[in-house]
Amino acid sequence: MSRTMLITGGSRGIGAATATLAAERGYQVAINYRSDSEAAERVVSEIEQAGGRAIAVQADMAVEADIVRLFDTVDRELGRLDVLVNNAGIIDQVARVDEMSFERVDRMMRVNVTGPFMCAREAVKRMSTKHGGQGGSIINISSAASHRGGSGEYVDYAASKGAIDTFTEGLAKEVAAEGIRVNAIRPGVVRTDIHASGGNPDKPDNSSKGIPMGRAGEAREIAGGILWLASDEASFTTGARLDIDGGV
Repeated sequence: MSRTMLITGGSRGIGAATATLAAERGYQVAINYRSDSEAAERVVSEIEQAGGRAIAVQADMAVEADIVRLFDTVDRELGRLDVLVNNAGIIDQVARVDEMSFERVDRMMRVNVTGPFMCAREAVKRMSTKHGGQGGSIINISSAASHRGGSGEYVDYAASKGAIDTFTEGLAKEVAAEGIRVNAIRPGVVRTDIHASGGNPDKPDNSSKGIPMGRAGEAREIAGGILWLASDEASFTTGARLDIDGGV
């Protein structure tokens, strides 16, 4: 019986790379997206053409009812959930803290922190042996910014990822005896289009000199770490924060 992985923000970048790699390794994959249905369907089509099974499900991570509907859809169409990858997240335009609006910071925290909390809540309800589940794995996508601060660029984004680091450790301890492992990946600068959405499309190239390995990462490299944490090879790993950042 195939295992099932749900990836929030799975239509592009790290999420899409994780979806295709997971399918290659035998997972059924649920790809969540907020608005770009065409991109999500392209990932689904690629997986299906390779012989895998995938579905795309629209849901906004800032809306609780959408999150509940997302998990209900996965239950109905794919069955038992084994792995949740809390990948969906946003950045905003480069700005100092004294230039940020309340609305910007509120949106950042709702999508990057509250959304993953609510997704984890729904996953625990399904995975925990306390609730009749059979265990599972939750992998939160944090960022190297969580311990570097994002000064002069995205302090709000960095702060949201710092919250994810703390959330990962706390939840891991809370559900460890219930068959659930909770870990985080902290990518450095990765070549994805999220930088363009923040008005900084050249960031991967411009950051290369400050990365000890001399280059930005690729989405597939982050996906490899996610699939390892989801696997039985990581069976004694929980509460960990795995840095995949080229040495920064």
